[in-house]
Amino acid sequence: MADAVTELKSRIDKTLDDLRKELTKVRTGRASPNLLDGIRVDYYGTPTPLSGVANITSPEPRLIVIKPWERTVLKDIEKAIREANLGINPMNDGEVIRLPFPPLTEERRKEIAKQVKTKGEDHKVAIRNIRRDANEAIKAQLKDKKITEDDSKRLTEKVQKETDDGVKKVDEIISKKEKEVMEV
Repeated sequence: MADAVTELKSRIDKTLDDLRKELTKVRTGRASPNLLDGIRVDYYGTPTPLSGVANITSPEPRLIVIKPWERTVLKDIEKAIREANLGINPMNDGEVIRLPFPPLTEERRKEIAKQVKTKGEDHKVAIRNIRRDANEAIKAQLKDKKITEDDSKRLTEKVQKETDDGVKKVDEIISKKEKEVMEV
């Protein structure tokens, strides 16, 4: 009976996790090693995650330093970063690669904030779709006489409450990220 609500909660949590994960890749004014998560380096013919071939650190707020475990991979790492089109120019000194992050312009910040809002809206839509699925499951149980009218009403209210909570959390995550982006 409460299966629909339990599944709804777990799907909403997954949606929120996905949003958080997507937002780690959004560039703020700070240099974050998470920006490099999707980058794969050609390592002896195998596309390997950057973190699998090098140590990635952020010693300063506007700098990422990549120290490969093998110097032979430096050129491949540099090439992969350029191809990732992050808008950052890698500087290779033969030992490490430095990624200096220039400060964002006001216009670019607003653009990024808009992207963040769009991601938030997409995830709100996903949560509402999850609500629809849960409500349909409840209606099906009522139709099959597995639950009573009262149970159906109670479960539908629970589903709505969970949905509202999920949407509120999305708003909180988005506003926090927007503040981060707009911070100079």
